Amino acid sequence: MSGRRLETVVYTAVALMAFAANSILCRMALGQGSVDAATFSIVRVLSGAAMLLAVSARIRGSVFPVGGSWTAAALLVVYAFPFAFAYNQLSAGTGALILFGCVQVTMPLAALMSGERPHPLQWVGLAVALGGLAYLVSPGLTAPSPTGAALMVIAGVAWGAYSLAGLGGVNPGSPRRTPAPWGGSPLSQTTGNFVRAVPLIGMAGLMFLPRLHVEPRGVLLSVASGAVTSGLGYVAWYAAVRGLTAMRASVVQLAVPVVAAIGGVLLLSETITLRLLLSTVLVLGGIAMAIVARQRREA
Repeated sequence: MSGRRLETVVYTAVALMAFAANSILCRMALGQGSVDAATFSIVRVLSGAAMLLAVSARIRGSVFPVGGSWTAAALLVVYAFPFAFAYNQLSAGTGALILFGCVQVTMPLAALMSGERPHPLQWVGLAVALGGLAYLVSPGLTAPSPTGAALMVIAGVAWGAYSLAGLGGVNPGSPRRTPAPWGGSPLSQTTGNFVRAVPLIGMAGLMFLPRLHVEPRGVLLSVASGAVTSGLGYVAWYAAVRGLTAMRASVVQLAVPVVAAIGGVLLLSETITLRLLLSTVLVLGGIAMAIVARQRREA
């Protein structure tokens, strides 16, 4: 294995672990009552912005000018709040499956709305993935909380829209790379988005001011999620995608719900139900089918 390929593998593994760790850290903080969902979200975005500014200063020698947009920053806030509130009621694995399932399904749906004609196999894959999500949240003894599931769907759609807006100059749901409309490097764009998101999420947090609650452990977990698994995790992902095709970048992300579920079992004593297992196979299998079909169609 060449040095560049090994570097790509390492960065990819680190980034995927970081994405899964976001779910685990959030669930760990909220499940133990050491912080409320609103405070977790605010501290996460604030510490993420601080870390990205520090990384930008280190790499570029200056944090300015930064890229990004207020629209993308708003999407970050729309993602972050429902994400945290959903984990008041969902296990790490279930939440990650709904989140990344909705992210990957949002992208081909957006392509359909823009007039793209999909390959029949893409329709099949999309239908299988949606069926898996529907099965996961359908009524039953082991079904997740409807409110938690709905909040995570909102978070997933918002994150998918953020990705489509130009995350890192790569559309993770597409087999081809697309120019980022925000301008600047991926690091500059995301730094700008996080910095802009700070006042937005602060203003949104005012609605929850009477219910804010945080303990030292909650602060540490929130900062770890924002600065390490979000801020540094995104930096690792940007380093990884330089050595990945866009299709591979999409496919490897499908490992995140699996890693999150395993982490939930090992660290949070959560259980993997048969419903979650079957839904995971359907959702991830359907998405992978759609991604591969689109790649073949455009090859």
